[in-house]
Amino acid sequence: MQIPRIVLAGTTSGVGKTSITCSIIHALQNRGYSVQPFKVGPDYIDPSYLSSISKCETYNLDVWLMGKNQVLNSFILNSKSNVSVIEGLMGYYDGFGGDSNYASTHHVASITKSPVLLVLDASKTARSIAATVLGFQKFHRNSRIAGIILNKIASKKHELLCKSALEKTKIPIIGTIQKNPILNLESRHLGLISTLDKNSLKIQIEKISKIISKSLDVNQIIRIMKKPIPLPKKSKSIHKKLKTTIAVALDTSFNFYYQDNLESLQREGANLQFFSPVNDKKIPKCDGLYIGGGFPEVLGNSLEKNTVMKKTIKKLAEDDLPIYAECGGLMYLTKSITTCDKKHKMVGLFDAETKMTNKMRLNYTKGKITQKNTISEKSHNFQGHEFHYSQLDSISSDSKFAYDLEIGEGIKKHQDGMLLHNTLASYGHLYFDSSNYAQIFVKNCINYSRS
Repeated sequence: MQIPRIVLAGTTSGVGKTSITCSIIHALQNRGYSVQPFKVGPDYIDPSYLSSISKCETYNLDVWLMGKNQVLNSFILNSKSNVSVIEGLMGYYDGFGGDSNYASTHHVASITKSPVLLVLDASKTARSIAATVLGFQKFHRNSRIAGIILNKIASKKHELLCKSALEKTKIPIIGTIQKNPILNLESRHLGLISTLDKNSLKIQIEKISKIISKSLDVNQIIRIMKKPIPLPKKSKSIHKKLKTTIAVALDTSFNFYYQDNLESLQREGANLQFFSPVNDKKIPKCDGLYIGGGFPEVLGNSLEKNTVMKKTIKKLAEDDLPIYAECGGLMYLTKSITTCDKKHKMVGLFDAETKMTNKMRLNYTKGKITQKNTISEKSHNFQGHEFHYSQLDSISSDSKFAYDLEIGEGIKKHQDGMLLHNTLASYGHLYFDSSNYAQIFVKNCINYSRS
């Protein structure tokens, strides 16, 4: 199967991968191409930028969560546009564990057999930049590096010094981007700010993309993409008839969802109805509820004031509505969220309190689901990830947990996945197609509708 494609990788985090990936998407669209974006890793925020500029939903490609076969399957099935652009994560060879390439950008590039453009921050180097590129080129026997993009070039002289040094690598330079403060994107404690948070960010990324795209050799990028190694054909997924309705929380507080997870529910026969816990007074008529991650602490005051929504969710939970919540969703279902200056009352379903901290908990997770719950009927091993700055305090001694963790912090030491009624809420995020989570969740929603 011929899929024109490219991977944007960085020597480290923070070299400008997201803005440059958006710029390449913008440039390709200006040439008449439709572009399907992908993001390596479990990231939720960067994909919002790629989706904003491409006008297409972004799919995550994470080997730890999905497995090698599912990464390739998702990439092939979702590459429906003229070209596919994959943004990497962290440094090019940074994988799970200090000495492992597993789940790295290079690993995904190898699975998808994609050529790679390596992005470098040239701001504090000149001739030495060639040593960096040579290191990345020689570090793996097949680096797949087909081009170089130099970011934060200080002057014409600086550009010439870098280009001269890089001649010995024999890797073409695809772009040189001048250092410019207006090209910097806003960020906060979990990384970049989602474009769902501020409409101004959508305008900013479009402006940045237009500027950067002028510094790229788009013709060369197209030439590299248009020589794809064939990939195997994958059978199309089968959608079941609509059988149930699941309400999904989606607004500026709750927007961390894998597109594959949402589509997995739809494939199993779920009609998804989106609503806002911040702005809406009613939940759509439904047989199940999915509350994803996000930043409930940022709009804690607004969530607190929407008492009708909080009472409705608590009552539905007490009536055994199937509810699945992750991270921000878990926080929302506790008694309160305390920031540095204020405590905000939340739903109060779980007898626990959420407190924001200065410690980032960023881990891949691994463990065993030990208790039957709304997305799983039997004990089995799982792999996921967690990404949060909060922790749960004052947890009731009667609390029950569905997950025993081998890797990850979870809600309390070695435990995650709080259980109450027909609700499961965890700090950990799961990839639905790594098991039959969507199938079981939809089945429980159907059973609820018949009860």
